[in-house]
Amino acid sequence: MYNDFVSFPAEGLRIGEFARRVGVSAAVLRAWERRYGLLEPIRSAGGFRLYTAEDAERVEHMQQGLDQGLSAAEAARAARASPRRSESLFESAAERLLAAIRAYDEAAVHEVLDESFAAFGLEAVLRELILPALTQVGREWEQGTLAVSQEHFASNVIRARLLSLARLWGRGSGPVAVLACAPGEQHDISLLAFGLVLRSHGWRIIFLGADTPITTLAQAAEGTGSALTVLASFDPSRLEAESTRIRRLAKKLSLVLSGPGATTELCNRLRVQRLDGDLIDAAHEIAHGATA
Repeated sequence: MYNDFVSFPAEGLRIGEFARRVGVSAAVLRAWERRYGLLEPIRSAGGFRLYTAEDAERVEHMQQGLDQGLSAAEAARAARASPRRSESLFESAAERLLAAIRAYDEAAVHEVLDESFAAFGLEAVLRELILPALTQVGREWEQGTLAVSQEHFASNVIRARLLSLARLWGRGSGPVAVLACAPGEQHDISLLAFGLVLRSHGWRIIFLGADTPITTLAQAAEGTGSALTVLASFDPSRLEAESTRIRRLAKKLSLVLSGPGATTELCNRLRVQRLDGDLIDAAHEIAHGATA
């Protein structure tokens, strides 16, 4: 970085000093602010426009974009979505989303999702907003600060929204992935998110969803010639109960287990691969591995 943004005074800088620090003329900075909304100055008590460390960060990203050959408009758009700013916007979106959930406000939930998808795209919203928000909902329900009805409301509204994005995701010519939850397992939103990302890389998705018998999973995987079969569970006991069938299925198919229930110990014992860590990253790795 050309500046240590932390050294910027909290109250901000007048345009002359700001321009000197960031190495861009005041005239250019004013043009970027006017045309592209790049800068967001605050006002001093006397009404002067003051520029902050966040403005300096966006200027740096703007210059990087221009150096990479982007147009001024494209560089400004990328700069406004820089990581620090995106983090703050996601925090705001999460607060609004959780407030809408607590109020049973379906329209407000969709409004937050509409704005977030438009601003950041599918993968970022899944990773930075939807999955963390649902984790927080579950945590608050466990702590008794959120009613079970609110938890159900959140899950059903968000699940329906993701399913709307999954329309016709079984079409195409790419490899097939069959996705299912273990018998008795009802939580399938993470699996939906995984499938959506895999689909964005050209895969075809056969989604069997919650509470899928192992025989049903086997029939679908064998019938579609799946390149990947995923069985998910939050509860290890649900996978333990099907351990014999899972071990047999793994000998015939490219089977992986996922979710908190798919512990390392269990997967090693069953000799089945495990989707480890972030499901969005896992989808990228699988897609790149299959298409390399």
